[in-house]
Amino acid sequence: MMDYNYSADAVQNAIVLKMAKLGYKPKEEKGIFNKDKGFLVFKNAAVTDISSDQMDYIVKVERKSRKESDASTMYVIMTKGDQNAMDKLDPFDISRAKSFVGNMVPDVEAADLELQIIAQQDVVAKAEKKLKGLKDDQVSLEKKLADNKSDQEGTSKDIENQKIALERLFGKRRAN
Repeated sequence: MMDYNYSADAVQNAIVLKMAKLGYKPKEEKGIFNKDKGFLVFKNAAVTDISSDQMDYIVKVERKSRKESDASTMYVIMTKGDQNAMDKLDPFDISRAKSFVGNMVPDVEAADLELQIIAQQDVVAKAEKKLKGLKDDQVSLEKKLADNKSDQEGTSKDIENQKIALERLFGKRRAN
């Protein structure tokens, strides 16, 4: 078990990438009725930083608490032949396993940075989309203003023509 001051997503991405570099892909085990993300299982993995033997590594990463969204805990269970491998490991390999989990901080930092970059890219994309919408609104409003000005000029000319017609009618009334 290891606590990190990073989000659960960053820690999980870091362990998945670290194991992928070693050539192992996780299989995600779902919980009852798929209500939780479950465990990541790396079957028959040989992690030489821990032991030369092949073992199954079962990893669970979860947020430390609701209040601490940027703190998480990673649990690693090592099994060999459906039995707890910790009972069979010598003290040196146990300390190597603890070091492996403890030395993941740079990997977690890198994964956290990638998540921050993705989040910032989303923020920039949303801001650019909003700016495009505002510019489109400006073009639309400018067109409406131009149309309005044109309509005003046309209406002014029409009013002048109607006034001239009215004056003619007044002139006819005086003539009679």
